[in-house]
Amino acid sequence: MVRVGMPAVLAVACLIGGCSSFLPAAGPTASAIADGADVATDQGLLARYEIIDVDAAVVEALRGRPLDSLLASFGDRRPSVQPVIGVGDAVTVTIWEAGSGGLFSAPMMGGLSTGSKSSSIPEQIVARDGTISVPYAGRIKVAGKRAPDVQAQIEQELAGKAIQPQVLLTVNSPLSTSVTVLGEAAAAGGGGARLAAASRGGPVSNLGGGRVPLTEKGDRLLDVIATAGGVAAPVNETFVRLSRGSTTATVPLTAIVSNPRENIFLRPGDTLTLVRDPQTFLAVGATGANYEIPFSAEGITLAQALAKSGGLRDFQADPAGVFVFRFEPASVVRRLHPNSPLVSSNFVPVVYRINMRDPNSLFVSQAFRMRNRDLVYVSNAPFTEVQKVLSVFSTVTSPIASGASLYSAAR
Repeated sequence: MVRVGMPAVLAVACLIGGCSSFLPAAGPTASAIADGADVATDQGLLARYEIIDVDAAVVEALRGRPLDSLLASFGDRRPSVQPVIGVGDAVTVTIWEAGSGGLFSAPMMGGLSTGSKSSSIPEQIVARDGTISVPYAGRIKVAGKRAPDVQAQIEQELAGKAIQPQVLLTVNSPLSTSVTVLGEAAAAGGGGARLAAASRGGPVSNLGGGRVPLTEKGDRLLDVIATAGGVAAPVNETFVRLSRGSTTATVPLTAIVSNPRENIFLRPGDTLTLVRDPQTFLAVGATGANYEIPFSAEGITLAQALAKSGGLRDFQADPAGVFVFRFEPASVVRRLHPNSPLVSSNFVPVVYRINMRDPNSLFVSQAFRMRNRDLVYVSNAPFTEVQKVLSVFSTVTSPIASGASLYSAAR
């Protein structure tokens, strides 16, 4: 007779009762996640994260999740006023006279004109004091003025010196009224058109950025991106980061394309950065695949995320233990759980729980929108842990049982 029955029972009890924590596992059980939301302290229970059961009401509340908005951040939707000349701009001044023999026209010979009645002053860069130099007129203040006003000022300074002078001022490189474009512009990646020759009128090199002058009519954000050659990255992976003064806002390019109100007018001095940020989520636990998975689309639902990760493993997953881990803005958590002690922080750790045993969860999971960097976790079923215990027990007792069988056979 084999006398290992009682020790075997005791070993199983030990493993199930207290030793199961030493067994390999992909993560916490569903009950451990529920119990771990609060941790005991000397002052009582301290909340570590919020657990929210997903239903139709939660999905509807999440639709109002605040997103960055260019319109909300920068407000004004009108084009900028007529551009003025600024420091660093390159300008050319051309002067005409009504007759020959003047300061800027060819002399008369035999009663006939021997040449042009105009003269062009070589291109000048507006100095830091905001002036340019015009012969016989001296230093002319041009910064902060419109071209017609500067022309009238030069004509006034030349009156009595030149023969009825007429002046034309041309801004060749309006650097002061340009937008800086950086990042994933097509011009930076080698494809598409080059950035509009910005400062010197020539092509922009492959350095990942350049300046785009704004036109008189006013340019919206997508106009500037188009001038920069478009985007090199996929649209659904591209984010637009606009900086104006001390304010910076980042929005998906798809939000600007789909909502014309977000396609705001840009201002001189704005910095526009195109950032490639592939939208992904992490799948861990009892799913068919455990790795970082790209959205590969503008947005996906939880149902699509589970399908991309291979679904729930039949003999391992706990259908009632499907979780989405995410940091939510406090305003969202306040709407879902008004009495949460964690809303004092800007972002709150939230665990969304979905019970896939409930048939209605199949509809809910198709409406629950995934966010970038979400973590989808599927816990093991309780019986899976029992299987592990039995497997370990079988590994330990199998040699003993085999030895006992051989001993009995020998007798």
